[in-house]
Amino acid sequence: MLTVRNIEFGYAGGEQTLLGVSLEARGGEVLGLLGPNGSGKSTLIRLMCGALRPRRGEVLLDGAPVSSLRPRALARALSLVPQSATPPEGFTALDVVLMGRHAYIPRLGRESGRDIEIAREAMRRTGVEALSEREARALSGGEWQRVLIARALAQEAGVLLLDEPVANLDIRYQLEILRLLRTLAGEGRAVVLVMHDIDLAARFCDRLAVLRKGRLYADGSPAAVLTPALLREVYGVSGVVQRDPYPHFVPD
Repeated sequence: MLTVRNIEFGYAGGEQTLLGVSLEARGGEVLGLLGPNGSGKSTLIRLMCGALRPRRGEVLLDGAPVSSLRPRALARALSLVPQSATPPEGFTALDVVLMGRHAYIPRLGRESGRDIEIAREAMRRTGVEALSEREARALSGGEWQRVLIARALAQEAGVLLLDEPVANLDIRYQLEILRLLRTLAGEGRAVVLVMHDIDLAARFCDRLAVLRKGRLYADGSPAAVLTPALLREVYGVSGVVQRDPYPHFVPD
């Protein structure tokens, strides 16, 4: 379980970005983070993975502060798919996915046959196995996004954090990746993903946490959270929420 407890955070010289946010991500479920641009979603993900330190509050992984974990231990426990990352020059797609195995490779050592097997399986599950020898910088935006997800899977971490993981994908790969994330949660992982598409979030997430102006506005099942009142007050849009069987928004 990943626990965020009374987090407050602000960037240097700026206003508070997050104010008293408390949240739990549990093994076996997909938690979707929603909210307008600037509400603090990406900042919260970076706090969860230890890339940022809160001004107040704490982030706990199975009861232990994330800040107390050594980098290799943290990498084995938690993996992050960032919103944007530049493909490295001179590396193939397989090289990038193998970076997810660094926490398991002895210092000054090389990846084993087992590491390569795990990396290739991660690529197979994300549909990029055929791109193994392709230069990372030659990949399309959607292909690169799936390679980043494969790298995270290769870490074999119990908590998977993803910041807009399907933003650059066409609808086929959006559905395939989201179905894969549901499968990973079914295997016991805690999956947390930032999303903008409310309808897809309602379809594939067990819980939704909605941020508004740095505060946690709502946390619960999609059916409980997605209401016309919330969409009006958080997003400034009006319409109805239909359920057949998953909630989806129909604007006026």
